[in-house]
Amino acid sequence: MSAVAYQAARRPERTCVGCRTVKPKRELVRLVLPVAGPVEVDLTGKRSGRGAYLCRQTGTTCLSQARRRRALTRALRTTPDRIDHDALAASLGAIPLEELSSPR
Repeated sequence: MSAVAYQAARRPERTCVGCRTVKPKRELVRLVLPVAGPVEVDLTGKRSGRGAYLCRQTGTTCLSQARRRRALTRALRTTPDRIDHDALAASLGAIPLEELSSPR
């Protein structure tokens, strides 16, 4: 196996909880459920806690799909009261454009 093919095979992929599309991890934004407190957007992808992923480009659309299907509650294994969908939508909408287009 060549080095290029090996690198392509090793890229981590995750599934968006909203649209269920499998994409490279860099094209998704992570939502994290810390030990205490509500679900938050994790732009670094390294915070501790249970995580779930949404598409970076269509974050609010995928968030509404996940809300309708209760997928975020299941993915994070939590109760609905720990998820503030309005605050998450505001956080996803506040991500600067350069954060959306640049890889981590």
